[in-house]
Amino acid sequence: MSKKSVSLLLVLFVILGGILAGCGSNNDKNAGGSSPSASPSSASPSAASPEASSGESASPSSSSEAPKEEVTLKVGAAAVPHAEILEFVKPKLKEEGVNLDIVVFDDEGQLNPALKDGQIDANYFQHVPYLDSVKDEKGYDFAVTTKVHVEPIGFYSNKHKSKDELPEGAKIGIPNNPSNEYRALVLLQQQGLIKLKDGLTTYEATPKDIVDNPKKLKFVEADSATLPRSLPDLDGAVINTNLVLEAKIDPNSALFREDANSPYANVIVVRKGDENKDAIQKLDAALTSPDVKKFLEDKYGVAVVPAF
Repeated sequence: MSKKSVSLLLVLFVILGGILAGCGSNNDKNAGGSSPSASPSSASPSAASPEASSGESASPSSSSEAPKEEVTLKVGAAAVPHAEILEFVKPKLKEEGVNLDIVVFDDEGQLNPALKDGQIDANYFQHVPYLDSVKDEKGYDFAVTTKVHVEPIGFYSNKHKSKDELPEGAKIGIPNNPSNEYRALVLLQQQGLIKLKDGLTTYEATPKDIVDNPKKLKFVEADSATLPRSLPDLDGAVINTNLVLEAKIDPNSALFREDANSPYANVIVVRKGDENKDAIQKLDAALTSPDVKKFLEDKYGVAVVPAF
């Protein structure tokens, strides 16, 4: 083979090698190009499993929900049974975002002034006839939101076992506040012991309004809270049930009492304009629930009767 032929063959080999190297280089580029496009797809959160995607999208939503702010509701009450009933519903209200602050007043006469002055948000100790008897004189601008219970007022005696044993001239203790005095006299009238004059429509009466008194009963008008302690000095007394319970007197020992149809239901009272507040409405709903009805019946029996 001539030198010229050898040189020609070498040139052909060089050209062929360059062509083959170029093909290999293009194949490598194609492989590398597919890899970057696939890699982000496998690592990207958008391509994660449905469960992971769902969890990530839910996280901002749940973290944006602020916890409900708890509201404190301050309620003034008599010790028994009012504060005890409020204590019973306190856990339920806590679940609903209401922190019930129960303030017990030893002097019930301060509960309405405390409400008027804004020291408390509501009170629970009185019935409507009592509120009506004092609101105009005291300038109370209050609203009643719900009836909770009746404490049937009763006649108690340490000396006699029945009303028939009451002697002529017996000393009978009665409350000296207007509405409860009327209530006590009406109870004695229902039992045939006295008769009141006709036309008493304002829930107010005193012994001066008695027109018939067959046994010539003598009436001792006293502060309601003192009547349980005064029983040894009296032939009997008409006493509010909450005071009977506080004095540890068995309410079943009453010689007679009001029936469940009494108009003297104990109520929740607020300043006018507050009756539609959410916390007050939750309080009313809790106090008139089936659970409270059962609680009253189980704990107090005849002494405290549901009014709802």
